[in-house]
Amino acid sequence: MSQPSRPATATPHASWAAGPLLGFDTETTGVCPTADRLVTAALVARGPLRTDGTRTQQVTTWLADPGVAIPASATAVHGISTERARTEGRPAGEVLEEVSAALAAAMAAGTPVVAYNAAYDLTLLESELIRHGLPTLRQRLGRELGPVVDPLVIDRRVDRYRRGKRRLTDLCGFYGIDPEAAGLHTAEVDVVATLDVLDAMAFAHPEITRIPRTELMSWQAAAHRDWAESFNEFLRRRGRTPDVAPDWPLPAGM
Repeated sequence: MSQPSRPATATPHASWAAGPLLGFDTETTGVCPTADRLVTAALVARGPLRTDGTRTQQVTTWLADPGVAIPASATAVHGISTERARTEGRPAGEVLEEVSAALAAAMAAGTPVVAYNAAYDLTLLESELIRHGLPTLRQRLGRELGPVVDPLVIDRRVDRYRRGKRRLTDLCGFYGIDPEAAGLHTAEVDVVATLDVLDAMAFAHPEITRIPRTELMSWQAAAHRDWAESFNEFLRRRGRTPDVAPDWPLPAGM
């Protein structure tokens, strides 16, 4: 059953959830974050929650030439062909520099970066920065990443026994968000949907809005580890290889 729509007063104004947020998403050449390449990126900056329940919103998008052919399977997901990326895309290094600079500035200011399945996008970004000889996000910050907010990690914790898949489209349906389904898998639409899901999740589970900003990373890291260990045990019981990394938001040793 879908959750009710979020009223203007659902999120406490003292909460991190009511402050500015920066949504982030990428579309890439494949599904391996350490080997595949950036094709598009989107940042959606939402201003602090106003008393009438509205926020300002600014969308910035990039199209990069990844420097390699884009497989047909990836094009089928996000609609960007190799020809289009080479013709219309900017050099990947320039795009990576601008995206990472914006993310690092937000994190340095304490603004939560909101990303669905953040471990994928952040691992890909760090890997691409290393590949292009650019400073990583951690080097730019001079510390570990954060604050990061991942609605997938949060949903697995607060509603752990709910059956069914937990793709972004699934959470949009569950939380009553209209994701403009035809447009999902374009980075900017996915980011807006992710932010809307987080907003609805804060209404359905107000306890997450009371997590102190300073504890957001450790809370989610512990939540992901618990889920990963449980899922890996599920795989073992079925004779399959446990392959879910327990670390979040970046793999150990990266």
